[in-house]
Amino acid sequence: MTAITKKGTVCWRCHAPHSGGHFCAACGKIQPLARGTDYFAFFGLPQKLWLDCAELEKLFHQLSWKLHPDNFVRAGEYERELSLERSSQLNDAYRALRDPVARVEYLLAHAGMRKEGAAKQQAPPELLEEVFELNESLDELRTARASSTDDSHLASLKQHLEAEERKLETKLREVDEELKRIATEWDAAFDAGADQSQRKALMSRMNDVLNRRSYIRNLVANVQKELAEA
Repeated sequence: MTAITKKGTVCWRCHAPHSGGHFCAACGKIQPLARGTDYFAFFGLPQKLWLDCAELEKLFHQLSWKLHPDNFVRAGEYERELSLERSSQLNDAYRALRDPVARVEYLLAHAGMRKEGAAKQQAPPELLEEVFELNESLDELRTARASSTDDSHLASLKQHLEAEERKLETKLREVDEELKRIATEWDAAFDAGADQSQRKALMSRMNDVLNRRSYIRNLVANVQKELAEA
């Protein structure tokens, strides 16, 4: 395996200094992923949240070809294992980075800043009254559906909830726009060499937005489920 020395990492095969990357620059052998390497670094990218998706896809296909196990069928067992590991990591990295929201979630999770738990279940303060009324409407819909006595009332309840669903979808788009704005701030701070406290503050804001987004998405899913069953 790759060795670690006081000067850094060396190739497991030829012991030449190895500063990163998928292959040894000296002998060309595939290398194990350095501990702590994130998905951005896997693609040779900085930890910025705006990515050129076409360029990311191009990098993905290039690495898929280079790391594919078919290229290592005649190699030793260790190299074959590394190829399988790197190919799996490549797929995981691509899935995480190709979607803007998943990209933010990954960045926060890798930094240990993605915190959900109870916060995920709490209604955002600005939605408390709206959520209370929505739950009442959902309960009323369930009762009306169970009784099956007044089709016009059921239809009216469904129309009301469909309108509420549209409002929630609008709020979801607004939350996504807010997340984009903070992500833009993150990239600017990254370019400016922001210190750890500044980065943590931005991550905390993004985490709050993600929790709010998750809560609203759950509301939308609940409304859609009840409407589908009505």
